Amino acid sequence: MATVKKVVLAYSGGLDTSIILKWLQTTYGCEVVTFTADLGQGEELEPARKKAEMLGIREIHVEDLREEFVRDFVFPMFRMNALYEGVYLLGTSIARPLIAKRLVEIARDSGADAIAHGATGKGNDQVRFELSAYALNPDITIIAPWREWAFKSRTDLLDFAEKHQIPVPKDKRGEAPFSVDANLLHSSSEGKVLEDPWQEPPPYVFQRTIAPEDAPDRATEITIDFAKGDPVAIDGTALSPAAILTRLNELGRDNGIGRIDLVENRFVGMKSRGIYETPGGTILLAAHRAIESLTLDREAVHLKDQLMPRYAELVYYGFWFSPEREMIQAMADKSQERVEGTVRLKLYKGNVTVVGRKSPQSLYSDALVTFEDDRGAYDQKDAAGFIRLNALRLRTLAARKRRD
Repeated sequence: MATVKKVVLAYSGGLDTSIILKWLQTTYGCEVVTFTADLGQGEELEPARKKAEMLGIREIHVEDLREEFVRDFVFPMFRMNALYEGVYLLGTSIARPLIAKRLVEIARDSGADAIAHGATGKGNDQVRFELSAYALNPDITIIAPWREWAFKSRTDLLDFAEKHQIPVPKDKRGEAPFSVDANLLHSSSEGKVLEDPWQEPPPYVFQRTIAPEDAPDRATEITIDFAKGDPVAIDGTALSPAAILTRLNELGRDNGIGRIDLVENRFVGMKSRGIYETPGGTILLAAHRAIESLTLDREAVHLKDQLMPRYAELVYYGFWFSPEREMIQAMADKSQERVEGTVRLKLYKGNVTVVGRKSPQSLYSDALVTFEDDRGAYDQKDAAGFIRLNALRLRTLAARKRRD
């Protein structure tokens, strides 16, 4: 066990991190600093401050990071159209590097020699927190209580809480039906009632969306304006990054958009079943791909699509601060220099449909694609030579097969 004098704890104010707080004090005999981030999880954070004060914490950090989260993490990821395993919009994954970044910064500024988190030893988050922290400070000490302490059950945790006078709400005394993580991009639900992938999730699991069948019988039409690949306005009204995602979440929620039921491959090796709701992100992805379809060259689009699964893996695995992620990001950002314009969409009962797109940087040419007189813009006779050249190797292979 490392010698630690002062540790910065990622603190939610919930029962588990409150137990961790007291465990750090009793096990390491160290001073604890708490850090609570507002990433748009939709919860009042002042109770976390008051609970930390009640537990004797002198240095408490409660920070609103919503704008930084969307501007510097979510939007860059969406420039790459990142999807893990084809469907997951990486809502939990993308929040972890920002939390780790602030833990390391607060540790530096407060003179702490360690950071601590409440991620379990079975999940991906422990990897994401710690890879990010080591990338920013290679000498930082990291304490992961779930990998160290001797507690074997929920009863052990509750006994520890009562022994140290940590308040335990009545609804926390039993086993939670499932665990929830939420931020401005998404909510995720895992475990307990969701562990059987054959069973449909109960309706009460869903946090951010109404059921598609309960959505309005009339489509909602919206426009999204883009500049350099990022959304900048909804229905012609300019908004900040966090305000844009908040508004898209509202529109997606009301139209039953953004639910996925996924069995995914965790980085640590096991499969897990998760219920994810990403209403605003689902709308944004469709709109972003639509504006790219007008403004990006074919080979640029295809190269991005080839690299996207690798980029998504890097985010999911926790390598946000790795050189390879930064290299792909630089390419993605370069590709977005002329990605601007407006996309029109219809939202209807769980579906996002692109119904229009326009851009001053459009590469689309009516003269080239028309079935009418193109006035010499395209000589169809040129296609014969193009086809014969591309068929040369195929004809050579076919001739050999015929000889054989």
